[in-house]
Amino acid sequence: MRIALDAAQAAGVRGETPVGAVIINSASGEVIAIGANQPIGSHDPTAHAEIVALRAAATKLGNYRLTGLTLVVTLEPCAMCAGAISHARIGRVVFGAEDPKGGAIVHGPKFFEQPTCHSRPAVTGGVLAEESSALLKGFFRARRER
Repeated sequence: MRIALDAAQAAGVRGETPVGAVIINSASGEVIAIGANQPIGSHDPTAHAEIVALRAAATKLGNYRLTGLTLVVTLEPCAMCAGAISHARIGRVVFGAEDPKGGAIVHGPKFFEQPTCHSRPAVTGGVLAEESSALLKGFFRARRER
């Protein structure tokens, strides 16, 4: 999660919503890919941290199926990201702060609980949630003060 927090902080410096993600090999702990929000800079509404990390991992491994991997992200994934996580066959998702408005794992559609979900990863939430939340709150507070 520390790596994901560093990526989130870097995204915030670039003016992107500070969300970071890292994909690791569940068995070895090897970092496979790191992603950070970049929809503004890349002009891509799908460039959420999770999607950026999933794309980088798939490219690195030469496979769109990312079995045996864990996705660690600073904020509860949205519905789009949850769908991509499921299609990629990620084995485990670890997230920091919950997202009552846009989250889709423990809030909203609870994507992985739906009968149409193809692959359901194990989910652990609340890891370094206070730090993840503080980063987001500080970012949006600073934007409102401008």
